[in-house]
Amino acid sequence: MIVWLNGTHGAGKTTTSALVQQLIPDSRVFDAEKVGETLMDITPGLPATDNFQHWPPWRPLVVETARRVLDYTGGTLVMPMTVLVERYWREISSGLAQHAIPVRHFVLHADQDTLRERIAGDTVLGPNSPFRLQYLEPYAEAARTWLHAEAEVVDTTHLTPAQAAQQIAEAVKS
Repeated sequence: MIVWLNGTHGAGKTTTSALVQQLIPDSRVFDAEKVGETLMDITPGLPATDNFQHWPPWRPLVVETARRVLDYTGGTLVMPMTVLVERYWREISSGLAQHAIPVRHFVLHADQDTLRERIAGDTVLGPNSPFRLQYLEPYAEAARTWLHAEAEVVDTTHLTPAQAAQQIAEAVKS
């Protein structure tokens, strides 16, 4: 099984995924961003883009990597990864379905003011990360048009990462 944690940058996916992994027996965290980083390391570089998800190889490589890891290890993969383009999500989810891999898709949601506060106070990427801020509106648009209908929404506005992780782990176990 895959437990996919979606949501905008700064929503707490990475922190929450590590906590979810501790609560679900026989689970591992697989950050699909590493697949993008591998593609970014190709020299000479692939065509210029502002987001590696736009490169056509990224999506099937995520599916294939997840499939291969699950074939090897079994258990559950917890995957923290923002996917805000519906077509990309459909490509990934249908690819996983073709391999009969069940997916529990969660969106970590917080209101815009809370997200801005979290981004402003980020000590890892630095306060007011332009990269994270530029995805607030695309996230809001995806949430309005398709994303919240395609996932189990966990409103983290008033939750700690540990509380969000507990809610997700309980949902997966039920």
